[in-house]
Amino acid sequence: MIGGEEYTVRSDLTPEYTREVAAYLDQALKKVLSQGPLVETHKAAILAALDITNELFQAKQTEREVSARLAAVADDLAKMLPPAKRKALTAG
Repeated sequence: MIGGEEYTVRSDLTPEYTREVAAYLDQALKKVLSQGPLVETHKAAILAALDITNELFQAKQTEREVSARLAAVADDLAKMLPPAKRKALTAG
């Protein structure tokens, strides 16, 4: 159920996961609709999609930042290893 309508979805994903995704979208749609009267439901759906896309972009940015920090820490730790261990680490 999304926005009060039932949808049949065919997917390679599990039914539980698909329901969870649909519930997430339904909650995002309800959040937009609760902020005040909107002209049409499809416009609220577009705003909900924009909000979810913003969440995705922020999560990707955070992932890039964490990955860069982890790479820097790994590099710093590698520099602390004895030279023979560093060569073995970079060779593997």
